[in-house]
Amino acid sequence: MKLASVVKVAFRALARNKVRSTLTMLGIIIGVASVIAMVSLGQGAQQRVDEQIASLGTNMLVVFAGSQKSRGLHSGLGTGTRLIPDDIDAIQRECSAVALTSPTISAPVNLVFGNQNWFTRVEGVSHSFPQIRNWPLAAGEFFTEGDVHTAARVCVIGQTIVDQLFPGLDPIGQSVRVRNLPFRVVGILIDKGQNQGGRDQDDAVLMPYTTVMKKLLSITYLPGAYISAVSAQATFTAERQITELLRQRHNIGPGQDDDFGVRNLTDIAETAEEANRILTLLLSSIAGVSLIVGGIGIMNIMLVSVTERTREIGIRMAVGARSRHVRLQFLIESVVLSLVGGIVGILVGIGVSFLLSGIFDWPRLISPMSILMSVAFSIAVGIFFGYYPAHKAASLDPIEALRYE
Repeated sequence: MKLASVVKVAFRALARNKVRSTLTMLGIIIGVASVIAMVSLGQGAQQRVDEQIASLGTNMLVVFAGSQKSRGLHSGLGTGTRLIPDDIDAIQRECSAVALTSPTISAPVNLVFGNQNWFTRVEGVSHSFPQIRNWPLAAGEFFTEGDVHTAARVCVIGQTIVDQLFPGLDPIGQSVRVRNLPFRVVGILIDKGQNQGGRDQDDAVLMPYTTVMKKLLSITYLPGAYISAVSAQATFTAERQITELLRQRHNIGPGQDDDFGVRNLTDIAETAEEANRILTLLLSSIAGVSLIVGGIGIMNIMLVSVTERTREIGIRMAVGARSRHVRLQFLIESVVLSLVGGIVGILVGIGVSFLLSGIFDWPRLISPMSILMSVAFSIAVGIFFGYYPAHKAASLDPIEALRYE
């Protein structure tokens, strides 16, 4: 008997029981769809986390002042007064793993332009801020190193400020009042949208940190600074160098606690990536159980089919079909069930992935590897769980099979 004839007989047998065949494939469909959807969801979530981390800056670390204790009251991190601009200059100058630095200091302000006003927070930074935070300009220019040295009254604003204070106007060159002081708008930041915590990143006003310190807050210390390492791998070296330098500059002895903190965002990103990888693996493993359950369903149905078609098998053997032909026929039926179920599952999984990405507003990432693995696993399930029923059918005695009622 030719292979084509065996395949034709197998398909004809499946077509006679369309409902049963469809229900048998359901477990495979659900399993494959679940695997593809879960992998897509996990990869989309990972890309969104990577984008959020990348939006914070390039190879970035954050140095912040320690807590402050005064008259029995303990303030939180960033309230200490021992971190000063000279410390940040020393980090730039003496730490070989550090590429760029920018002090940061913020203050609540009310911006006024004409008859419009907007309450927000101004952030004082250095001229290196756009490179450290990966935040280019949409228009105009950023303030210069000279503006930082002279504490110039200039500012760069985000798109939300543009929409609130300058509807229909070009803000570049305009002056806004901050605490009755005029500040000239020199640039507009590119639109970044909300961060992972839901904060509007475009509701931003950037000024030279010296301006905020001297003309808005009248202080000489810093709550923190942004640091960019020379590479992602160098962030851990930079973290160690910064810690050693600041301990030395602040005269902190062995065994004494730091009066500052250093947060490595690369470490945070790696932790988030590992957690997401474990979650994706867990969800995919759970979905894989559906494939196994579907395979068991195929085996059960094929065993029932062997029992129902015992007399048919006997007739075929009587007219010349050999055991290997019968075994191949039932094996093909099992593989076809799992393969068709896998293909339908792929389509369903892609549809679910698009639906989930729309609900969670995450990137649509359909992994070709997950599709190939699902198809391969479907075929393997068909062969593994279909072999026993096929072998049982091929082992029937033709005479006993012909007597079967």
